[in-house]
Amino acid sequence: MKNRRTNILSVSRKLFNKQGFSNVTIRMIAQELRISSGNLNYHFKRREDILEALYFEMVSEFDSRVKQLDEREITFKTVKEDIKLSMQKMVEYQFFWTDLYNLLQLNNKIKLHFEKIYENRFKGYQFLFSTLIEKQYLQSFEFINESQFLIERMIGFSNTWIYNSHLYQKEINQNYIELQSNNLLFMIYPYLTNLGKIEYKKLIPDCFV
Repeated sequence: MKNRRTNILSVSRKLFNKQGFSNVTIRMIAQELRISSGNLNYHFKRREDILEALYFEMVSEFDSRVKQLDEREITFKTVKEDIKLSMQKMVEYQFFWTDLYNLLQLNNKIKLHFEKIYENRFKGYQFLFSTLIEKQYLQSFEFINESQFLIERMIGFSNTWIYNSHLYQKEINQNYIELQSNNLLFMIYPYLTNLGKIEYKKLIPDCFV
């Protein structure tokens, strides 16, 4: 029973990624699985139920990493590793990120959780910034909303980089993920101290040749 449910989610995710959520029907998923629509309905009554299951499958890893933030040493290297892991996980569920706004309107449970995740991500960046300031890698912000604006830009980029990749028909491979992780991390570069810039350049030396 558990294996059947897992197979349904796996096949659905692949179809959604290839054709888009709105273009895939329960019948198409059942045909791909070589089962009847009624058999599939035993596990998921609606296509939106599959969407909900896939969403919470995806965010379970994100949630656990946020909770472990204060257990890891914060360095530019570990931050970049975490960014790349998040991006790789997003690629596995890219259908969600390429149609983010519309899919959030389909399921209130997903929408509420996504809003809650935003709060957690915001707090995660605040923790990161305070740690970098303590290490004397990051300058103190000049006005109260400066860090908030930076965090909002970084979260906005995180939410939309896959959408932009599809919009401009970019191939998403490991090199591209490396580039996009650098682009996100570069947002904090203007705010670094001289010491922070020295440490930062050790992480991405090729960008400063």
